[in-house]
Amino acid sequence: QTTSSTLKGAIQLGIGYTVGNLSSKPERDVLMQDFYVVESIFFPSEGSNLTPAHHYADFRFKTYAPVAFRYFRELFGIRPDDYLYSLCNEPLIELSNPGASGSLFYVTSDDEFIIKTVMHKEAEFLQKLLPGYYMNLNQNPRTLLPKFYGLYCVQSGGKNIRVVVMNNILPRVVKMHLKFDLKGSTYKRRASKKEKEKSSPTYKDLDFMQDMPEGLMLDADTFSALVKTLQRDCLVLESFKIMDYSLLLGVHNIDQQERERQSEGAHSTSDEKRPVGQKALYSTAMESIQGGAARGESIDTDDTMGGIPAVNGKGERLLLHVGIIDILQSYRFIKKLEHTWKALVHDGDTVSVHRPSFYAERFFKFMTNTVFRKNSSLKSSPSKKGRSALLAVKTAGPTAAFSASQLPSEKDETQYDLRAARSYPTLDDEGRPDLLPCTPPSFEEATTASIATTLSSTSLSVPERSPSE
Repeated sequence: QTTSSTLKGAIQLGIGYTVGNLSSKPERDVLMQDFYVVESIFFPSEGSNLTPAHHYADFRFKTYAPVAFRYFRELFGIRPDDYLYSLCNEPLIELSNPGASGSLFYVTSDDEFIIKTVMHKEAEFLQKLLPGYYMNLNQNPRTLLPKFYGLYCVQSGGKNIRVVVMNNILPRVVKMHLKFDLKGSTYKRRASKKEKEKSSPTYKDLDFMQDMPEGLMLDADTFSALVKTLQRDCLVLESFKIMDYSLLLGVHNIDQQERERQSEGAHSTSDEKRPVGQKALYSTAMESIQGGAARGESIDTDDTMGGIPAVNGKGERLLLHVGIIDILQSYRFIKKLEHTWKALVHDGDTVSVHRPSFYAERFFKFMTNTVFRKNSSLKSSPSKKGRSALLAVKTAGPTAAFSASQLPSEKDETQYDLRAARSYPTLDDEGRPDLLPCTPPSFEEATTASIATTLSSTSLSVPERSPSE
């Protein structure tokens, strides 16, 4: 009910104040209590000695875990002044609601950040997730999970509006010829008639299988990097008992774009809206799977805007923009299933415990066998040849740590298995042990034992446990 312009103005004033205020505080390590801090500042319309005057109603602005989020932004290479400039310098652009969640979406005018309104429970869930999210990012900057840059709340007229700032997966300046929201499920997973009538519809799993039966072909290097990233992300989501997430996939067809340009002839305007020399600054799809940005290398994304190069069944050249979305909405799904589960748990059947692992397994299999395929005829870039051999062995080939039962059979080489990741001694190219994806057995046991209490309490499926465990 709060008007959009009021909300946009309040968000910009609030973020401007909180980020500016934080930059005067010294850098330090993130402590456990930093995840639970909430800072609050009042913005009266006539202004105060801390805040500027404004022409909206009085509001209060809350910032959740400011020090932790400052650390996340730094990890993703976002400087405070860039963050402020993107979010507060130009008016935010409201997106026509792309999802079924009923959230409002804004994008910054430079296309870098998405601001999304979230429900109270989702914000609470994200807060609970932060320590684990921190641990995962530290060990694994290479991820397709949403990149969260800030969680804020605008309180005005007795209403709380919570917003989260995230990375923008699909840049507006790149035309997406196809968009998919994929879950790896086929039950009712087809775009509705109403959706298909939109100028840029978002298709689903059954549409993908029907329209792209050959899948999307990637060169061996890129494929193994993507498989590895998906594998780790799925295990992380599973360890948090999260399900119902999707892979958002935007497909830019280079050949189709060229045909469109030629048919439009000289009066093409498609490039005019892209500012000269603009390139994606942070967290492009390519960097999410290669992790170059995190190590300070620059990946040349000028011509591709960071898209992942691929080929479709017709041999057309594509650039893919991908990311995992909706990881905060799982609790809704969990609530829906709670009643049926309780009955099962009391009958001594713990099928509910296996649900997140079942979801992760199905999601991973669908992405690595149906959506993305390895194209042996695509040549990898020579500079990465040495590393690709290593990557390919690590991703698919048997390592000493495999048990005989896990060895892929001859004919079934391409079936990628989510569980195989658990047997890697290390998962990183740098040879540093990565601990998170290997969920300790105690987690499963503890969850089995306490599943009934976990479900009936409000702990939102993230069991409270000490960091040491």
